[in-house]
Amino acid sequence: MTITYRVDVEDAHAHLFRVTLRVPRPAAEQRLSLPVWIPGSYLVREFARHLSGLKAEQGGQPVPLAQLDKATWLASCRGRGELTVTARVYAFDASVRCAFLDAQRGFFNGTGLCLRVEGREAEPQRLQLGTLPRGWQVATAMRAIKVDAAGRGVYEAADYDELVDHPFELGSFWRGRFEAHGVPHEFVVAGALPDFDGERLLADTRRICEAQISFWHGTRKPRAPFQRYVFLLNTCEDGHGGLEHRASTALLSARRNLPQRGRSETSDGYAELLGLISHEYFHTWNVKRLRPAEFARYDYTQENYTQLLWFFEGFTSYYDDLILRRCGLIDTPRYLKLLARTVSGVAGTPGRDVQSVAQASFDAWVKYYRSDENTPNATISYYAKGSLVALALDLTLRRDGSSLDEVMRALWAASGGGPISEADIAAALQQCSGRSYAKELAEWVHGRGELPLQGLLYSAGVEWQAQPATLAQRLGLRVSESALTGIKATHVLRGGAAEAAGVAAGDEILAVAGWRVRRLDEAQRLMTPGQAAEWLVARDQRVLTLAVTLPRDAAIGAPVQLAADAKPGKAAQALREAWLGR
Repeated sequence: MTITYRVDVEDAHAHLFRVTLRVPRPAAEQRLSLPVWIPGSYLVREFARHLSGLKAEQGGQPVPLAQLDKATWLASCRGRGELTVTARVYAFDASVRCAFLDAQRGFFNGTGLCLRVEGREAEPQRLQLGTLPRGWQVATAMRAIKVDAAGRGVYEAADYDELVDHPFELGSFWRGRFEAHGVPHEFVVAGALPDFDGERLLADTRRICEAQISFWHGTRKPRAPFQRYVFLLNTCEDGHGGLEHRASTALLSARRNLPQRGRSETSDGYAELLGLISHEYFHTWNVKRLRPAEFARYDYTQENYTQLLWFFEGFTSYYDDLILRRCGLIDTPRYLKLLARTVSGVAGTPGRDVQSVAQASFDAWVKYYRSDENTPNATISYYAKGSLVALALDLTLRRDGSSLDEVMRALWAASGGGPISEADIAAALQQCSGRSYAKELAEWVHGRGELPLQGLLYSAGVEWQAQPATLAQRLGLRVSESALTGIKATHVLRGGAAEAAGVAAGDEILAVAGWRVRRLDEAQRLMTPGQAAEWLVARDQRVLTLAVTLPRDAAIGAPVQLAADAKPGKAAQALREAWLGR
């Protein structure tokens, strides 16, 4: 008598899943709906656009199925006999948010395939994997009820929320296992090259997992809030992303970023992959369990607004690379290089003067996930600036005799690993430090001023060194460069020299001061600071002449370099070691 979904590969070449929903004891007027978004990715994605051929029946007889809106249907049932609904789902989105199917691989999140039986969400839900191509395996964190060695069979979730919080990876993939503090972990990698070093990936991921379990639960017999965890990594020619779930994560990375057998160095690409793994695993606590009060119960039919993404995404972004440093997967110079990149990126974004991180969190649905040429001028990343708010709070707390680590654990303990509000965050800050942080929260989270990072970093034995700005930074311009398309302006930053001269996003830069240029840096030798130079740009099949004046300095945030002070004072050295680890 359990609600059951059966998923079959109907046609891999046409990228079609066939989904069959069976509803015992349906209501006379049974509403069915598909989510319009997936938790963790704050954009209405309209998954229903991929559904087609919906049919309903009871006892072999057709049941009227009326569409009420873009993602809701009403089945007019006769009696209490089982309702069966079938649909095709087009799956050709290789991101971590949707569904994908071809002859080599399948992947899906329940939000894109599983119609919600309204009024029955709290009941157990089963998912059966039916027809799959020969030789395919299955990987998921959902509890198996009856499956074969490859993973085909029946799985069960306690309710609809859990059903759609367990993605499935299907196909022929590499699989490895390890334990972290006694908890079984599985790592699945699709699309890896033959020289991929799986053992190194497992060993490094284990260090991340053990460090984070200890972070949240202490080093003495720590108990994770899950019984098993699964990493689902799809590698491709070029891509990057992740989406957290309660006991798993879906990851996307360029396959060149995987570690190679016989090579012991940590490439920038592999460090980036480890940072992604660390980020999504940290989310297992910070957003999947400890979460905004507004997310206590998801509404799958519309946007779910919160002003707290600066905390849940930004603080997770702060800890992802920091934990890599603390567990020895990257050294201090590399960590400070990554941190400097974030500092420079935020400083070079005019939108930081327009929106606070609290406002940016609320507007994620219409701004962050719908970026365009004006995004840097209109908003700030709650990931990037949120991580710097975490840094500022951590270093300030450490000067007060506490730390952000203690605050995070205090929030976990006070909430029981559940929903929290900004008031709870403020209370935890005061509890751990012994004073109110209302002023800091008002200025750093709800204000648009600069964060006092230079002085805070100095107190932790880190030197702040301004770097020469590139030509693009001095002009307030972001470009793409290639042999085929030439130099294209992608973003014109507010208040910069390029904007003042009339350069627009989409312009192709052809020549500067009478000389053909194929890279923007070539124009450096053709321009004199403080003087106008003639630029030829192509726009909408027209060639325009613009007078562009090169400023002497970057008008919008000069880049910085961070380095550990070789001879810090005792207090600074102690603070730095407590913060970064020895």
